[in-house]
Amino acid sequence: MEIKEKVLQVKDYLTKSNLPASDYVINPYIGCSHACKYCYACFMKRFTGHTEEWGSFIDVKLCDKPINLKKIQNKTVFLSSVTDCYNCFEEKYQVTKKVLEQLVDVKCSIGISTKSKLILRDIDLLKKCNDLKVSISINSLDENFKNDMDNASSINDRLCTLKELHNQGIYTVLFMSPIFPYITDFKGIIERTNTYVDEYWFENLNLRGNYKQKILDYIKVKYPNLYSQYEKIYIKGEKMYWIDLSIQIENYCKQNNIKRINYFYHEELVNEKLQNKRV
Repeated sequence: MEIKEKVLQVKDYLTKSNLPASDYVINPYIGCSHACKYCYACFMKRFTGHTEEWGSFIDVKLCDKPINLKKIQNKTVFLSSVTDCYNCFEEKYQVTKKVLEQLVDVKCSIGISTKSKLILRDIDLLKKCNDLKVSISINSLDENFKNDMDNASSINDRLCTLKELHNQGIYTVLFMSPIFPYITDFKGIIERTNTYVDEYWFENLNLRGNYKQKILDYIKVKYPNLYSQYEKIYIKGEKMYWIDLSIQIENYCKQNNIKRINYFYHEELVNEKLQNKRV
């Protein structure tokens, strides 16, 4: 797919965050070349005026103003919430690298989430950060399923990236997201990776907007035996699958002393954060 690129000048990289575990987010790009079929961030098109298909455009955000380091002192900063800061255009523009160069000496907690092996380019910078967690998204060990879902690095490359980060002393997180009902094998993924992953995060597949029908159509064609179950969850709104899976994950992780965070109830966590701010 040809990707339309555009360079934008922005006033600031820092944005206040409503995410449960971060105070600020930095999104060096608008759009993403990974073109994940389930990507919630496609809602950004409503605010940016893009009419192109999600995954077919990238806006590169350049900012002459230095990051306000006092503002993020003792705070948490997350890269990135609505793009992958290591999408393939980062190799050309190096916006994320320039951001990291400003953050390395700051006393703050930094979180980076990506699906790209390109993050290893910046290993020397990552090792200088005071408090850093790097999460790599993996929801299947099946390369064919992954290729159906996104254009990011292969599963094997992501596993090797996690291992190398761990070997270099970086705190590693495997972000099992989004979990596809009856497809994602959480135990299999943990058993494959637990020697080089420090923590696991879990997030369920939420279907909304125009990609809901695309995913349901995909399941109907590729996994017809599961379609009735997806109807129960995503059309009839039944929640028992996620409740049962939450219990399974919790019990398994407890039994195996696995550090974890369950983000299944993301909206509730966001609302709780907002409530705490008002108190």
